[in-house]
Amino acid sequence: MLHNPSVKRWLGGVEPAWTLLDQPSFAALREPPSPTAGAIRLAVDLTHDEFQQSAVARNTLLLLRAAAAGPGLKMTATGNLSRGAVAEMCDRFTWPGFDKADAFRFHKVINEPDFLPLYFVRHVAQTGTLLRRHKGHLRTSPAGRRMMEEPNLQALPALLFHIALWHFDLGNLSRGVLDGWPQPDAGIVLWSLSIAANDWQPRERLSRLCTIPINGVLDQPWDTASFAMEAQILRPLQWFGLLGNSPGNLVAGGH
Repeated sequence: MLHNPSVKRWLGGVEPAWTLLDQPSFAALREPPSPTAGAIRLAVDLTHDEFQQSAVARNTLLLLRAAAAGPGLKMTATGNLSRGAVAEMCDRFTWPGFDKADAFRFHKVINEPDFLPLYFVRHVAQTGTLLRRHKGHLRTSPAGRRMMEEPNLQALPALLFHIALWHFDLGNLSRGVLDGWPQPDAGIVLWSLSIAANDWQPRERLSRLCTIPINGVLDQPWDTASFAMEAQILRPLQWFGLLGNSPGNLVAGGH
């Protein structure tokens, strides 16, 4: 594939990090994380400080606690959280790069899809059966209540990360431009980032260092690959506290 003229033109002289892998390692990284074996394992014993670095984890915990109180959080007939619940969460959520005043200066009312942090966290938690809809309210499930307690709480970031990268459709974050790519290669992309994102790098270079190009990437008139990479991989990793960023869409490796 690397000798294909279209691929060579797209790479622009960049040698992808995954070319360092042998075939068994390449195949192993295409498997989802395993708690006991496999190429990808997620830590389930994070400290309090490590937990707090993940905006996804700390805000999911906040949402689980809110949905565990009383009847839960009211929902609309369309399946979104009510405006009252959204307003409450807006006041309580903290999220990297999110400024409430700036984001909602043109909004008289705020619906759940308008507030991406809540929309993302709620859907990931629901995909993982930590939340469920019951009689017009969003309630914390028995599984969600167990995850709120020690020592299970230490594993919540790992559970949410596993759900988000391997079981949740992140394609909506990139408006489906490449039918979900590069999420199917999440393990390979993450491994490549672990060795390639050791300094500030632009998203365009990281896309070429860490992803496996497909025809849809090569035949587009604009750089859809970098857009999809940022939306589906880099930005969620920042939300999980695993990547840092700086002005100009530059990112650097975290943990």
